[in-house]
Amino acid sequence: MLNGLLVKWLGLGVLVIALDQLSKLWISSHFAYGESYTVTSSFNLLLIHNLGASFGMLNDAGGWQRWLFSGIAIAASAWIIWLLRKHQQEKLFCIALALILGGALGNLIDRLMYGYVVDFLDFHWDEHHFAAFNVADSAINIGAVLLLWDSFKNKPENK
Repeated sequence: MLNGLLVKWLGLGVLVIALDQLSKLWISSHFAYGESYTVTSSFNLLLIHNLGASFGMLNDAGGWQRWLFSGIAIAASAWIIWLLRKHQQEKLFCIALALILGGALGNLIDRLMYGYVVDFLDFHWDEHHFAAFNVADSAINIGAVLLLWDSFKNKPENK
């Protein structure tokens, strides 16, 4: 049975999924593959498809990576939901997990529906571009930073 706090954390994950999927739908319906639009001198919107993992790792692996990363996302999501149930009173920890859960499932939806992840946020300095990413990737990274912060914040003192 779901209680109020667990529903709250899962709701945050669903919000991340919704924002991620809506942003990907918008960019995909307004841009052609590879099309770029300059927003500022260091930020572009750029529609690309990532077949691999973060930073395009395994992008050219031949297709098996789709199923590997999908399996990892499913397993990680199940574990995160278990952790959310077990630690639902720990606010920062659960916010972090909910962001990671939403991001993992947002990218999983792309992998299952299209065979690739839609990326579109392109930051750069002169000609040096950071790997393009999306809302799901942002949520995963913010969640990871919050987990790290939480681990230091709640570190038991040595006695």
